[in-house]
Amino acid sequence: MTTKSTGVIPSTPSTTLGHAMKPRQLTMMGLGSAIGAGLFLGSGAGVQAAGPAVLVSYLVAGTLIILVMWALGEMAAANPNSGAFSVYAEKAMGKTAGSTVGWLWWLQLVVVIAAEALGAAGLLFSVWPLVPVWVLALVLMTVFTAINLVGVRSFGEFEFWFAILKVAAIVAFLLVGAALLFGWLPGTPSPGLGNFTGNFAPAGWSGIAAALFVVIFAFGGTEIVSVAAAETEDPVRSVGQAIRTVLWRILVFYIGSVFVIAAVLPTGSEGLKSPFAGVLDLAGIPGAGTAITLVAVVALLSALNANLYGASRMVFSLSERGEAPAFLSRLRGKQVPMAAVGVSVAFGFIATVLELLFPDKVLPALLNLVGSTCLVVWGSALVSQLILRRRADRDGTGLPLRMMGFPALTVFGLVLLAIVFIVGFSNPESAGQLVATFLLIAAIAAACRVGERVKSSRATSHAN
Repeated sequence: MTTKSTGVIPSTPSTTLGHAMKPRQLTMMGLGSAIGAGLFLGSGAGVQAAGPAVLVSYLVAGTLIILVMWALGEMAAANPNSGAFSVYAEKAMGKTAGSTVGWLWWLQLVVVIAAEALGAAGLLFSVWPLVPVWVLALVLMTVFTAINLVGVRSFGEFEFWFAILKVAAIVAFLLVGAALLFGWLPGTPSPGLGNFTGNFAPAGWSGIAAALFVVIFAFGGTEIVSVAAAETEDPVRSVGQAIRTVLWRILVFYIGSVFVIAAVLPTGSEGLKSPFAGVLDLAGIPGAGTAITLVAVVALLSALNANLYGASRMVFSLSERGEAPAFLSRLRGKQVPMAAVGVSVAFGFIATVLELLFPDKVLPALLNLVGSTCLVVWGSALVSQLILRRRADRDGTGLPLRMMGFPALTVFGLVLLAIVFIVGFSNPESAGQLVATFLLIAAIAAACRVGERVKSSRATSHAN
C-alpha cells in the first residue's frame, strides 16, 4: 500500500516498498545501467587488445549477459524482491550463500559509487575548471542521495532521462559513423573496411581472450533490473518487457558502436584513448571531445544514481531477512528505506574523502578487491535458476515467465562463465583481481556463517 504524500514523514514506518516505478522506467534503467563509461571511454581498450576481432569478445560477453538476464527475469517474475539474486541464491543454496552474494554486491556498489562520483567530478573539472574536484564530487554525492530519498518514482524518472540522453548520443554516433564509412560526409574520405580485411586479429586468440575480460565488465549493472522489479506497478509484465527490449538494444548499441570504432580507428591509434571522440574528430565534427566528455559525465552520474538505488535496496532486503541490522529495513516518507540509503552512501562519502586525501591509493585498492564481483553474481544467478527451475518443474509449480531452452541454455551460460574465469586466471593482472575477490567472498561467507550461528544460539537460549 502506497503512503499518500503529505510532506510529513509518517510516525509509523511502512513495512513494504512502494510500486511506483513504471515499466518504461524499468526498461530504460536496464538499458542505461549497461551503457556507461565502459562503452564511451573504455571500449578503445578492447580494440587496442584485439583489433577488430574485439567483436568476437563482445559477442561472447553479450551472449552471456543475455542468458543471465533471461535467468534473472524468470526468477524475478516469479518472486519480485528487492534482494533479487541474493534471495534466489538463499532459496536455492541456503542462507549463507544468499547473504554472501547480497553483501558482496552491496560492497561492490558502495565502492563503485565513490569511484563514479570522483570520475564524473574529474571529467567536469576538465571542461569547467572552476570548482575543485573534491567539491564537485561531494556535491554530486549529496544531490544523488537526495534524489534517492524522495521516492522511487523520482529516481526512476531521473534514470529514465539519463538513459534517453545516452541512447540519443549513441544513435547520433552510429549515424555519423555510417555516414563516414559510406563516404557521405563532404570533404572526408571513407576509411572503408581495411581494418577488418587487412588484419582482423593482430594479436590472435590471445588478444581476443585479453579483450574478453575487459569487455565483460562493460555489461555489468544490467542485473539491477531484477532488484528494481520489486517496485514496479506490474512486475511480471514489466520484467518481461524489460528483458525483451533491453537485451537486443544493448547488443545493437554496443556491437554497432564498436564496429564503427574498429573500422575507423586502427589498432594503436591515439584516438582509442577516447574512441567516440576519436571517430567524431576524424569525421570533422567540431567540439566532439567536449561533447563526449559531457556524455561520459552523464553516463557516470546515471550509474551512480542506479548503484545507490541498488545498494540501498539490497541492504534493505538483507535487513528484512535478519542478515543486517533491523533499522535498515525501516521505511519512511514515500516508502523509501532512508537508513539503507544513508548507510550505502556513507561508505561512498568516506571512500571519496580518503581518495582525495591519498590520491590513487584508496580507490584502486578497493576496486581491485571488488572488480570481479559481477562475475560471481552472474554465476550465482545461473546456478540458482538451474536449481529453482528444476524444483518448480518437479513440484508442478507454474511460472509466469519461463526461460526457453532450459536447462541447456543455463548450462551453456555457466560454461561461458567458466571460460571467462579461465581467461582471467591466465592473465597476471586479472588473476590477482580474481584471487582478491575470492578471498573477499571467503571472508564475507565466514562472517555470515558466524552471524547465523550467533543468532541461532541466542534464539535457542531465549526459547529455554
